[in-house]
Amino acid sequence: MGGKNKQRTKGNLRPSNSGRAAELLAKEQGTVPGFIGFGTFHSDLGYVPAIQGAEEIDSLVDSDFRMVLRKLSKKDVTTKLKAMQEFGTMCTERDTEIVKGVLPYWPRIFCKISLVLQDHLIKETPDTLSDPQTIPEEEREAKFYRVVTCSLLALKKLLCLLPDNEFDSLEEKFKSLLSQNKFWKYGKHSIPQIRSAYFELVSALCQRTPQLMKDEASKVSPSVLLSIDDSDPIVCPALWEAVLYTLTTIEDCWLHVNAKKSVFPKLSAMVREGGRGLAAVIYPYLLPFISKLPQSITDPKLDFFKNFLTSLVAGLSTERTKTSFSECSAVISAFFECLRFIMQQNLGEEEIEEMLVNDQLIPFIDAVLKDPRLQDEQLFNHLAETLSSWEAKADLDKDDKTAYSLEKVLLNFWERLSEICVEKINEPETDVKSVLGVSNLLQVLQKPKSSLKLNKKNVGKVRFADEMPESNKENEKYVSSEGENSGGSELMAEPSLTHSCSDLISPLRKKPLEDLVCKLAEMSVNYVNEQKSEQHLRFLSTLLNSFSSSQVFKVLLGDEKQSIVKAKPLEIAKLAQKNPAIQFLYQKVIGWLNEDQRKDASFLVDILYSALCCCDSHMERKAVLDDLIEVDLKWNSILQVIEKACSSSDKHALVTPWLKGDILGEKLVTLADHLCNKDLESTVPSESYFSERWSLLSLVLSQHVKNDYLIGEVYVERIIVKLHETLSKAKKLSEAENNDSSVSFICDVAYNYFSSAKGCLLMPSSEDLLLTLFQLCAESKEKTHLPDFLISKLKNTWLSGVNLLVHQTGDTYKQSTFLRLSALWLKNQVQSSSLDITSLQVLLSAVDDLLNALLESEDTYLLGVYIGSVMPDNSEWEKMRRSLPMQWLHRPLLEGRLSLNYECFKTDFKEQDTKKLPSHLCTSALLSKMILVALKKEIVLENNELEKIIAELLYSLQWYEELDNPPIFLTGFCEMLQKMNITYDNLCGLGNTSGLLQLLFNRSRENGTLWSLIIAKLILSRSVSSDEVKRHYRRKEGFFPLTEGNMHTIQSLCPFLSKEDKKEFIAQCIPALLAWTKEDVCSINGGFGHLAIFNSCLQTKSIDDGELLHGILKILITWKKDHEDIFLFSCNLSEVSPEILGVNIEIIRFLSLFLKYCSSPLAESEWDFIMCSMLAWLETTNENQTLYSVPLVQLFACVSCDLTCELSAFFDSTTLDTTGSLPVNLISEWKEFFSPGIHSLLLPLLVTVTGESKDTSETSFQNAMLKPMCETLTYIPKDQLLSQKLPARLVAGQKTNLPEYLQTLLNTLAPLLLYRARPVQIAVYHMLYKLMPEFPQYDQDNLKSYGDEEEEPALSPPAALMSLLSTQEDLLENVLGCIPVGQIVTIKPLSEDFCYVLGYLLTWKLILTFFKAAASQLRALYSMYLRKTKSLNKLLYHLFRLMPENPTFAETAVELSNKDPKTFFTEELQLGIRDTSTLPYHIPHLACSVYHMTLKDLPAMVRLWWNSSEKRVFNIVDRFTSKYVSSVLSFQEISSVQTSTQLFNGMTVKARATTREVMATYTIEDIVIELIIQLPSNYPLGSITVESGKRVGVAVQQWRNWMLQLSTYLTHQNGSIMEGLALWKNNVDKRFEGVEDCMICFSVIHGFNYSLPKKACRTCKKKFHSACLYKWFTSSNKSTCPLCRETFF
Repeated sequence: MGGKNKQRTKGNLRPSNSGRAAELLAKEQGTVPGFIGFGTFHSDLGYVPAIQGAEEIDSLVDSDFRMVLRKLSKKDVTTKLKAMQEFGTMCTERDTEIVKGVLPYWPRIFCKISLVLQDHLIKETPDTLSDPQTIPEEEREAKFYRVVTCSLLALKKLLCLLPDNEFDSLEEKFKSLLSQNKFWKYGKHSIPQIRSAYFELVSALCQRTPQLMKDEASKVSPSVLLSIDDSDPIVCPALWEAVLYTLTTIEDCWLHVNAKKSVFPKLSAMVREGGRGLAAVIYPYLLPFISKLPQSITDPKLDFFKNFLTSLVAGLSTERTKTSFSECSAVISAFFECLRFIMQQNLGEEEIEEMLVNDQLIPFIDAVLKDPRLQDEQLFNHLAETLSSWEAKADLDKDDKTAYSLEKVLLNFWERLSEICVEKINEPETDVKSVLGVSNLLQVLQKPKSSLKLNKKNVGKVRFADEMPESNKENEKYVSSEGENSGGSELMAEPSLTHSCSDLISPLRKKPLEDLVCKLAEMSVNYVNEQKSEQHLRFLSTLLNSFSSSQVFKVLLGDEKQSIVKAKPLEIAKLAQKNPAIQFLYQKVIGWLNEDQRKDASFLVDILYSALCCCDSHMERKAVLDDLIEVDLKWNSILQVIEKACSSSDKHALVTPWLKGDILGEKLVTLADHLCNKDLESTVPSESYFSERWSLLSLVLSQHVKNDYLIGEVYVERIIVKLHETLSKAKKLSEAENNDSSVSFICDVAYNYFSSAKGCLLMPSSEDLLLTLFQLCAESKEKTHLPDFLISKLKNTWLSGVNLLVHQTGDTYKQSTFLRLSALWLKNQVQSSSLDITSLQVLLSAVDDLLNALLESEDTYLLGVYIGSVMPDNSEWEKMRRSLPMQWLHRPLLEGRLSLNYECFKTDFKEQDTKKLPSHLCTSALLSKMILVALKKEIVLENNELEKIIAELLYSLQWYEELDNPPIFLTGFCEMLQKMNITYDNLCGLGNTSGLLQLLFNRSRENGTLWSLIIAKLILSRSVSSDEVKRHYRRKEGFFPLTEGNMHTIQSLCPFLSKEDKKEFIAQCIPALLAWTKEDVCSINGGFGHLAIFNSCLQTKSIDDGELLHGILKILITWKKDHEDIFLFSCNLSEVSPEILGVNIEIIRFLSLFLKYCSSPLAESEWDFIMCSMLAWLETTNENQTLYSVPLVQLFACVSCDLTCELSAFFDSTTLDTTGSLPVNLISEWKEFFSPGIHSLLLPLLVTVTGESKDTSETSFQNAMLKPMCETLTYIPKDQLLSQKLPARLVAGQKTNLPEYLQTLLNTLAPLLLYRARPVQIAVYHMLYKLMPEFPQYDQDNLKSYGDEEEEPALSPPAALMSLLSTQEDLLENVLGCIPVGQIVTIKPLSEDFCYVLGYLLTWKLILTFFKAAASQLRALYSMYLRKTKSLNKLLYHLFRLMPENPTFAETAVELSNKDPKTFFTEELQLGIRDTSTLPYHIPHLACSVYHMTLKDLPAMVRLWWNSSEKRVFNIVDRFTSKYVSSVLSFQEISSVQTSTQLFNGMTVKARATTREVMATYTIEDIVIELIIQLPSNYPLGSITVESGKRVGVAVQQWRNWMLQLSTYLTHQNGSIMEGLALWKNNVDKRFEGVEDCMICFSVIHGFNYSLPKKACRTCKKKFHSACLYKWFTSSNKSTCPLCRETFF
């Protein structure tokens, strides 16, 4: 580390530590010492050889010690300090021998350390300790201050730790230090840490070197005593310690300072200011300080002590002291300690005694009484302790002079105290704070000394010499007054305690205290009597709490000797005469209690209790209270009396017999009765009037003392009965009445009762109450008429009751009437069929709460038992199933999933019960909810209840699922189950349902119907695997002989059976079909049942055995021969049995399926049988329209039409290839006889049915036959349609060119597009679609009448269609009018809106079909009509609300991306009737189809609409059309040009698909004109551009004209490009023929109405188009010729 000669770092001017140490040693001592010891002189050589440096330390020294010794030789203070700590630790931990090896080196190091400390204090400065050039001034000073502080503290530590026998060796050093003036200046240093360390060192020096300090007295005394007002929190503790040590050590310290001028003024100022925030630190030193003051200094004593104590009291009034509890406590403690000391030292000196009491103690108490912030219990305790000490001393030295002096002091104190207390109380408007202070003071003063506790903390405390030591007090019992608080509302001590206390109180205090109390009581009662002073009354209450004695009550009564009212019983009168307290109670307290204006009377109740304390026995107190509540006490007072009893065990003990007594019990029962009936007074009382009384009832029911009721149990029960009776009547009141009723109060009372009754068994009446509470919560508001806030209260109340119930021990269910009765009630509720959805939801919610509460019971079987008691038995379930309406059967019958041959449709939804849920649904929902709760907690149910409940739930859900158009409330029921998680999957997932499938199969085999459908549903939804089902139908013969259950089970299983299984079942059926008797044919176990099973198998397309099918057909033909009367041909069905109807339905069904699935050819006889039967059955259907409401007849009509439809489809699809296998004349017979026969029956039937039917829903069972009938009508040939003879239907004033029969057909069918049933709309569309091309020719024939004589001629499409469209537009406006264009609307399939939109779009398809069939000139007239009516604009707006944003087919999403995706524009719309799978796409696809047709057939009109639409719509239309339609239309347009067979004389047309171009070349003689037509990317919205190709022999101007004409034709005509070119060629031909152009439009043929120029000017002879002239005249407002400007005639 040396390196002296090396180049130093720049700025480092000091040598290294080692070098400096060597220099310092040489500089200070001159020579290297030879031997050194603890001495400071070199001549006193020690016994240890000195060493030259740390490097020379003997290698024998332990290496760790060697390291520490090196560190100790460093100069850095911190290093040394840490090294010293290490050294100390090692000396204690290391082996003794190792430590001995170090000892020779310790004295030198020790001497060095002490020398360094002295140097730090005397020699060093900030600049010598740190380098001024490198370290800032602030850091240098901070380091210096730290070093000085540490040095002072190190010296103090050294003094404390140094043993006495070694102290002499350092005395000289300390002497040297103390002789330095610089050392004594540290007491005035600006840094508080240095001052604090300095005073700590002074204290240590006084302790260890008293003589040295006495020698330096002249320096010590001023340094310490003149700093007495230092108020730094760091310095004060050390300073005051130094002050006391200085006073103790240096007896003549006061000779060196002027006490009266320099010290006491500083002390006085500091004390007067409350210790400047350091009272807690300084004030404990004041008593020792004044005790050490010599008399010579304090003379004259009177003035000195007076000033000192006055300053002390003044310090208490500073704001800082008042706001701090610790500061305040320190001042008070110091005051009383000093007061007691001064009194003790100066007893017998009257002046000082009087000064202490009159001038100090009493004013101090007075000041405290005025300021509530100082009224701390501790202060009064100090006072009481001071008095106790004086009293004890006076009692101890009875005849002593001291005793005499103390008695005199005490007498004077009580006189003066009495004066200030009287002064405080003796004011009409006395100060609340002062009154409170006086009452608190008196309470503390009446306590015995043993009960006083200065502070809960274990604080140090001055004990005066005359006091007993603390250790002697350990055995004393400390008694505290119970419930004491600053409010003074609970200040009564127990009666026994009061007497024992008064015995312990000194006679010197007892008499004056009682006198003072009596005086104050008398004064207070006078103020109350004369001025009704509330404050004095409150004071009197607190006074009596602590001093309830007969003497005080006597004083309170004064001279009044009034006797109690004569009406009082003799016992009460005697008691009052004997006991002044009771007399005062009756004469005064009752009157005060009954004053109405008083809000808070609790303090008066305290007076009542104080009076009761003076009674001799419980019986006396009971007699008084019984008497008082009969007449004198109001209810609110009784409430407060009982509340006080509940708040204090002492008070409760006083009144227990009264609380349990009959008088109070009966009165409370009467009160309950009155409250429940609200008839307490005739006037309407206030809310508080009732709430007080209800609070009283609540209190007596809910308050328990030691697990017992507050009042007699019999009265509790009677009160609860009253409450129950009132609650039971709540349902009969209206909601408004219930709002004001007592239900809310009853809830509060019952809630408190249940909540508090821990450990108490519920009595029968409370269980009845609980049941009623539960029922009110479990029923809907419509029944209970309760407002929401009450329902919430009721729920909390009954839950608290159930909670109490389930925590009782024992068999809860058997013991509890509530659980038994609630289970029974729930069962009745759900089975009564009186619940709607809301009621059921409320019920389930309540049950959920109940079960969750029951789960908390320790009785694990409780919930299972409860569910079992709600569960219906088998007969009850059967009854509920039978009561379910039978409409569910409609769909399974229609779809052939079930077969029936009897009428069972008696039960139906009644109109009045449209919102009441069937009992089966309610019961299954309730029990499912219950087991859901139970299963979540893994509670095991008995008797297969879980499986039975799930089976019934499945039955309910299947019943709903089979309904067509279920009412909204049933849909709501299913949604509710979903929300509550009551689903099959949830229930099965939580519990063991291994036997469920067996249970379902058993029920299906027994009963069939829905049970069979449930199994099919479970298999279909994959809830059950096919293997699980298989083992239940392994034995096929077990299903025979057939019953309805077996038949339905097989029918439901059919879709899931394998071919082999089906063959086995069919093998069982074939023999039965050979039965011959009529009964056998019609019975379930005969022809009907077995044919039904055969049909079910056939329906699943699994029978491909042609021979088998033909065999069955032959059997049926045999049946016809043998039992023709069974076959219902052309007959009346009103008297036909359902068995025969059933077998006919199955036969017809078989024939339909046969036609569908049999591929082998039929014989002519078989065709005859099928076709003749079909027509005969159809005639029966037609003849029995009145019976369609009978389900089996409706079904018969359906299957008859189905068969007809299948035949129509078969013959419609026959081709030349397939006709070869048919009998020769079959097709012609069909066309000439059967087809006309069918349609002559069905078309009138359609008109009749649609005219009569009210329920037009497609899914309605009553309209079931519409589907097959309408589908059959779609096959009607046009010629048969035109030949139909329907009743004439013509409309007056209807413009038409159609013949009458066609107009009738149109007028009959067109309105049916408004019919709200899709099959009818689609059938009518198909029929009219076939007629549309026929209609324009009739307008064409009459075209001349629409000649161009009119200015803007227009012609309406068929009027029947247009009037229909007008109606539809109004309907569509309601549905879509409010939707912005571009926002897509989803129309719910089969809704009313669906039918409106469907009809509207179909009507437009017909109009556009009609338009397309018309010639171009007619189209111009029709389009003009559409433009005028703006119908097309409305359509286009609607289309952009109906077409989907992405019109792509759903299934094309998975197709390869390189293929063009299929869209609604590329694919043709198939408007089928029976296939409903594509229903959601019907409207979007149809809208796209109509838009496509519109763009194709009316491009000019769409273009006109698009160009005139607002920007937002313009962009939407452009974007959509360009993306999805333009490419399709362009391709079709180009393809139509390429494939066109139209030939033009002199013009050739070619098309290029890739460039979307059409090239037309016109040649006449030598002239060649070539035009190129370019289609835009957003065709047909954008303008078609016409570009010039080759031009030969035509003038430029003429060429331009023709190009413009073609462009105009293509833009403005509503047709194809080919039609536009034809028009243009015609125009050019006319020009070459010599026909002149119209000089307005420069065209021969008019671009819109295709007319020639005919109107000639008489002057210039030029001809013009009529339309052009009309436009010219209207736009120019002139009637002159456009060319010669002459008037045009």
